[in-house]
Amino acid sequence: MIRHVITAFVLLNAIVLIVTYLTYVERKFAARMQSRIGPYRVGRPHGWLQPIADALKLLIKEDIVPALADRPVYNLAPIVFLIPSFLIFATVPFAPGLGLADLNIGLLFFLAVSSLEIVGLFMGGWGSNNKYALLSAMRAVNQIISYEVPFVLTALIPVLLAGSLKLSLIVEAQRGLWFVAYPVIGQLAFVMFLLATIASENRVPFDILEAESELVAGFRVEYSGMKFALIQLAEYTHMFGVSCLGALLFLGGWLGPGLPGPVWFLLKALFIFLLVTWVRWSFVRIRVDQILGLSWKVLLPATLALLMATGFWVALRSGHVA
Repeated sequence: MIRHVITAFVLLNAIVLIVTYLTYVERKFAARMQSRIGPYRVGRPHGWLQPIADALKLLIKEDIVPALADRPVYNLAPIVFLIPSFLIFATVPFAPGLGLADLNIGLLFFLAVSSLEIVGLFMGGWGSNNKYALLSAMRAVNQIISYEVPFVLTALIPVLLAGSLKLSLIVEAQRGLWFVAYPVIGQLAFVMFLLATIASENRVPFDILEAESELVAGFRVEYSGMKFALIQLAEYTHMFGVSCLGALLFLGGWLGPGLPGPVWFLLKALFIFLLVTWVRWSFVRIRVDQILGLSWKVLLPATLALLMATGFWVALRSGHVA
């Protein structure tokens, strides 16, 4: 029991540290794409201490609560938004035997807990008693639910190929050939996974929940100080968690030559995170009708057809189809 508590404590703090510096990585990455320097002065010569400075600044800023806000809902929203983002790591194996719990239904647990972020998000928009925050929350819930369906269908393709919902077994099934390299099926599934990830994480070009010219900071517009920091932490933690899932499902997890398994795993997760970041800083926002149309008219039928094709191929390969 004590060992599990210590493991959970170490994992929690490691994730917070990694996610804190992912904000720095994104700012530097975006700056280089736009011929800028990015964070530089705090922790010269490259601004290594900028995330720590940002965290301290948000910690000491005044916490302002709108006079007409629904205080219980408003105050609980950042916590409800944050908890599922950390819980998804409970079943993520970083290497063989290195993880909190490697469940037989690990992928199912991940997908179920991951979708709970919608509750905290809508609580933030509703509790703020601000029409712009509420509109943003309604947009976000609409979009996230729309893209959760193709996201789940795409995640099930590696399950069919590996024959298991256990994340460690899905990784072991990729020895010799990562699922992303699986002929046709792997590449299509990975691209669809990336599209669904970008949309479900509300990143450009699918960031209609903010749309700066309309809603400024979206559902979080009334939050300040540490509450705002918790929401930002939750968003980046969730994005990192989905990047880890992509590394497990398609890129072979910890498999790789030369380097230790956890290092390979983190490098692959960082690769997916940077792919999403690259898209974010390269494209412009599209309209909400285009966002929903892409999900229901294109991505959903495509992922469903690909899942059925994968099932047929697995059955044919195993000799169950004459």
